[in-house]
Amino acid sequence: MIASAANEIYAELARVLAARRGELAALTAVTGFDGFVDEMIQVVGERRGVGEFIPMRAITDFAAWAAAAAGRSSLREIVVHRQDAGGCAVNLGDGLAALGARVELFATVGAPIHAAFAPTLARFAAVHPLGEVHGRTLALEFGDGKLMLSAVAQLATIDAALAERALCSGAYPAACARARLIALTNWTLYPHMTAVWRLLAERVFSRLTHRPAFVIDLVDPSGRRGEDIRAMLAVLPRLAECGHASLGVNLNEANVLARLLGLVGGGDDEGMVALAARLRSAIGVSEVVVHALHNAACAGIAGEAYVPGPYTQTPVKLTGAGDRFNAGYGLGLMLDLPAAQRLALGNASSGCYVRRGTSVGMSDIIAAGQAGL
Repeated sequence: MIASAANEIYAELARVLAARRGELAALTAVTGFDGFVDEMIQVVGERRGVGEFIPMRAITDFAAWAAAAAGRSSLREIVVHRQDAGGCAVNLGDGLAALGARVELFATVGAPIHAAFAPTLARFAAVHPLGEVHGRTLALEFGDGKLMLSAVAQLATIDAALAERALCSGAYPAACARARLIALTNWTLYPHMTAVWRLLAERVFSRLTHRPAFVIDLVDPSGRRGEDIRAMLAVLPRLAECGHASLGVNLNEANVLARLLGLVGGGDDEGMVALAARLRSAIGVSEVVVHALHNAACAGIAGEAYVPGPYTQTPVKLTGAGDRFNAGYGLGLMLDLPAAQRLALGNASSGCYVRRGTSVGMSDIIAAGQAGL
């Protein structure tokens, strides 16, 4: 797609959003079920004093240190300098709330809720802790990226029995009955999530009197067994019977699924549309959305689209960018925007986030659209 055509998509999106801002407060979304506390960590390269150290600069430095320790063992000091709210359900909800939607969260944020979540959850309409423990991620930060190490054994408590008690009656069905959008996130790190989704499809979603949009985000499934992934994918057509089921994946995840299903993969170009179409046909959902660093594509029952995104070589923050894409795209579903405008809204939400390091409001999205790419 040439730049002028892409610019016009963003400019038209800005005009539509400016005209429809008054609708946002009436839009309700439900997100679940993962909540993580991300501990942001620096590895000490050299300690110079009680309050002074030089951090290890690069992942390659860390890798060289670890390799040199093989057969001998070694030790390094770490400094935990920040605890952030994390998890796809939390991040996606934060993006939607910043854009003006009303968000109800059901997630593993701890009971009582861990203090790291407080600033983020303050903008949510309602927060319902799921289970008693939160997820935990150790994020080793370097100048050239992060190493994310998640502790998830405790999340095995989120199973069908807990869902039967906590989600099949009461607040969750009531919230879903109000929602234009229902987000189901982070299948990969929750070992019993297939059973939970299957139960909710039967006991909650099939009983709704309206057809909401579903945004489904697996998180990189490459570490799960193929048979587990296939069992999960078999549940997704059931969601498509209950509403518009949109499976959102990044390009790496799309290719993981393609290999598992025996399909031809794709690269970061307009061939993403065909990749999305192949995945949609094989899985049986309403649509598949594929997003990458430079662009995004979708293929669904209402057609196909491909829109370049506002890429930057100097991002402030990358962790959570995909969740903000899903927030923008999900808002587009709630507003019933055409596919190209949904992709543009997802791109704009993600693009603004990586430049600023925080979820942005509708005024920022409109301004970005008016400025084009």
